[in-house]
Amino acid sequence: MSGDIAVLGAGMHPWGKWGRSFVEYGTVAARAALADAGIDWTDVQSVVGADTVRCGYPGYVAGATFAQALGWQGARVTSVYAACASGAQAISTARAQILAGMADVVLVVGADAAPKGFFAPAGGERPDDPDWLRFRVLGATNPAYFGLYARRRIALYGDTVEDFAQVKVKNAAAGALNANARYRKAVTAEEVAASAVVADPLRLLDICATSDGAAALVLSSVDFARRHGAADPVRIRAVSTVTPTYPKAVLDLPDIATDSAAAVAPAPHSFRASIARAAYEEAGIGPDELSLAEVYDLSTALELEWYEDLGLCGTGEGAKLVRDGATALGGRIPVNASGGLASFGEAVPAQAIAQVCELTWQLRGAAGPRQIARARVGITANQGLFGHGSAVVAVR
Repeated sequence: MSGDIAVLGAGMHPWGKWGRSFVEYGTVAARAALADAGIDWTDVQSVVGADTVRCGYPGYVAGATFAQALGWQGARVTSVYAACASGAQAISTARAQILAGMADVVLVVGADAAPKGFFAPAGGERPDDPDWLRFRVLGATNPAYFGLYARRRIALYGDTVEDFAQVKVKNAAAGALNANARYRKAVTAEEVAASAVVADPLRLLDICATSDGAAALVLSSVDFARRHGAADPVRIRAVSTVTPTYPKAVLDLPDIATDSAAAVAPAPHSFRASIARAAYEEAGIGPDELSLAEVYDLSTALELEWYEDLGLCGTGEGAKLVRDGATALGGRIPVNASGGLASFGEAVPAQAIAQVCELTWQLRGAAGPRQIARARVGITANQGLFGHGSAVVAVR
């Protein structure tokens, strides 16, 4: 049996700070995806919602929340949470249901209404929660980690703040062409350099914002897609949700300590690299076959790490790709043709789904002014807290 499933429809609610309910955003995205698929809501047999922990009980049961908002019609429902990887977990759940024969058509939805400022842990005293501990013990907001990653690249590979700024310049140029993006204005390296320092050496324009927004997909079996008239649909060929391997020698959020590597040799690949390797292995492709990638650019420096983790270049060579224009629109391997989180900001349950929306539009040849010529294969990467891997390979 083929492991492929079809992407019949993709839809989004534009991202920004709208001051409304995440349910409204998700319902708009869902209806857009249904319309794109040419599917009636009553034809959907299963709904998988990516949860948000910031929007009360409805956010914890997002699948049922969106099913109710669209109108109860008896579909089975699932709600999943995996921090920033929630969207990939939702896609993986939908894929499993389709391949198991439990449903022919599944609606996947993620939406969030994020607070202003940096994300913080939920309230209360939780000394067994590492996310709570890093704020309470270290005062380490997310940008503090981003700054440490940037410093590590500077020390190990000779990256510069000018290299980091060029990532923002590239992503802002792509985001300016995307009607769903929150920030639709090109920026210069000088503007990045003039923005306020947040976590040295990173400045305000090096770090993504928090946003409201939503994304949705209508997924189906390939047989259903063909019966529905989609003879050559975009297909999801792999979904990687792997966890780290002991010992974890490089720290990731939210850890403030890790297992010792003294007695056991570190794994040959980092956690992020293992996420991509699992996706490539399942899809039966290599990084040389990619047309594009959508990656988790929480900061400009972190995007450079993803180039290396995805195998787009060797270790320490990420900055050279940016300098050469290889990852820009029109380059050898465009990365974040959507504009990335630099242009959207984080709407946590939606972002991994939004990445697959972008792959879908690119592989269909429907991405408008940011279209990548002859796009055939794409990969996403979007890591979640607590060791949640997230990568999706789509092909056409």
